[in-house]
Amino acid sequence: MRASRLVSILLLLQTRGRMTARELADRLEVSVRTIYRDVESLHSAGIPLYGDAGPNGGYQLLAGYRTRLTGLTGDEAESLFLAGLPGPAAELGLGAVVTAAQLKLMAALPVELRDRAGRIQERFHLDAPTWYRDQEPATHLPAVADAVWNERVIQVRYRRWKAPQEVDRRLEPYGLVVKAGRWYLVARSGDRVRTYRVSQILALHPLPEHFARPGGFDLAAYWQAYLADFEERLRRGEAVVRLSPRGLELLGNLMTPGVVAAARASAEPPDAEGWTRVTVPIESVGHATGEFLRLGDEAEVVAPDELRRAVAATAAALARRYHRDAIRPAGA
Repeated sequence: MRASRLVSILLLLQTRGRMTARELADRLEVSVRTIYRDVESLHSAGIPLYGDAGPNGGYQLLAGYRTRLTGLTGDEAESLFLAGLPGPAAELGLGAVVTAAQLKLMAALPVELRDRAGRIQERFHLDAPTWYRDQEPATHLPAVADAVWNERVIQVRYRRWKAPQEVDRRLEPYGLVVKAGRWYLVARSGDRVRTYRVSQILALHPLPEHFARPGGFDLAAYWQAYLADFEERLRRGEAVVRLSPRGLELLGNLMTPGVVAAARASAEPPDAEGWTRVTVPIESVGHATGEFLRLGDEAEVVAPDELRRAVAATAAALARRYHRDAIRPAGA
């Protein structure tokens, strides 16, 4: 976005001093000609920016000039990192703070940048949750966020998928991640860092003690490694499936990206009936049975035999039930 680039040029020159057009172009991954146009736009907007020619030349701001944000509070400045996520910000109780920060930031921009920022807000909107799924209610999210921010130990009652389903855990909360409308807590429990779904926290009690967050802990890096491991754990087996042309279309809407990618990579040429054979990863026979039944008669499981029999048995049971309803007298 050009408006973002203009702000970046201004902030780079403010923090680094003199920079050449080539240095700015390399940093912002644009052409030198684009930098020339952007500098001219900043001139027109009233920014005291000038350039010198020669081997030691470059662009710099007039001595003493700095951008000013009019009266941002600490909370408002922190909330700017969530400005692109209005839903999650509101869930954390920062909705009004984000709005106030955006208004103050808009007021501090030059007229041209303000107009461009306004057009961006009018034309782009981020809706994080996936289709057909409401955001999960996370009753204890504000308390979790407070514990993350203040590095405070919490005691939680947590519901998990395996037995015993309800467990008590003492957690040192390192960070929060929102993915597809769901909040996840990354926290240390015992000697391991684990991931917990915030909506599955049944009870939470802040403890009086605090912990020291590891200085080298990188939340984004942890999350990427966690996702990679999660995907790997789901690939416990493989299934060979025949898909009709319609089934191939439905696959992209009904299956996970990993399954879709594997199907595309393994797709064989269509057979005489126009159906395509693919090989995809599966988590388990039980899970895969429900997944492939969503494709209806646009898919046929070829292997493994256990999965093929499970799909056939479920389809037969459905047929018997609906056949019984079809021959039952009306009102019986």
